[in-house]
Amino acid sequence: MSIVFSRTPYLTNAPKTDDTGTVENGYSLAGKNDCTVILIHGLTGTPHEMRFLATYLNKKGYSVVCPRLAYHGEPLGVLKNARWQDFYGSVRAALTGDGLAKDCDHLFVAGLSMGALLALVLAHDFKDRVSGVTCLAPTLYYDGWNTPLSAFFLPLAYYTPLKYFCYYKEEPPYGVRNEHIQNRIHQYYHNARLDNIDNVAQYGYPFIPLTLLYQLQCLVRHLKTKLPGIKAPLQTIQAKDDDMTSIKNSKYIYDRVSSEIKEMIFLYNSYHVISVDQEREIVAEKMEGFFTRCRT
Repeated sequence: MSIVFSRTPYLTNAPKTDDTGTVENGYSLAGKNDCTVILIHGLTGTPHEMRFLATYLNKKGYSVVCPRLAYHGEPLGVLKNARWQDFYGSVRAALTGDGLAKDCDHLFVAGLSMGALLALVLAHDFKDRVSGVTCLAPTLYYDGWNTPLSAFFLPLAYYTPLKYFCYYKEEPPYGVRNEHIQNRIHQYYHNARLDNIDNVAQYGYPFIPLTLLYQLQCLVRHLKTKLPGIKAPLQTIQAKDDDMTSIKNSKYIYDRVSSEIKEMIFLYNSYHVISVDQEREIVAEKMEGFFTRCRT
């Protein structure tokens, strides 16, 4: 990732959420086995990045709910004012609302990157509902091999006005090892502008506001206090060569939850966005096998 500065704060007030935090433009697929999986995309990502997993699990009989996180799809000036609680409200609504998660026999939650952290918070807060949780490339820290050294000094700007002017711009390989997918993303990201959100619904945002990285750290601090209280079966899946976040993130979670059933799986031909990368079918198979074991 590289660092980009805007000449203006580029602020737009975020609209107020309703009491449920319901987010439009996610999707759901009805299944046949009375089990539901909530799939949670990552920070500045899109439900599209979970589509392969959703389709695979649905063909195996699972109902799938994939909400779009709050303000994702809005201009950056709106998104950058969101709080982590807004994102959590989106996934909480998917669990507590009248959709496919209601009254199912088994409910599973899974998330990618920051979505994995939101899934863990759900598993903590709804112990009586969640039958298992899968963390895909969980991101407590951006400490992967493609993280620039300057990124480790940016937390100093979290408490200064600089945070309103500063963005990370995604750089190759964009969390993806597959060259075909990487090239498609590059065509969009290479010439992207802060004020242009064309194709965000498909590829996510090329820029990550520093304000959102601060919110991520607030979520991390909240989650760390909750990890010992998580008892649901746990599965973590991460690439050994994750370019954005190291496997220390998976190990940190694995070592601190109180789950009696837990497993840690590593991939060897993918980068960060394992839900779309070269081993996505392995990821889907491992998830489905884990959910099956949790049901028996």
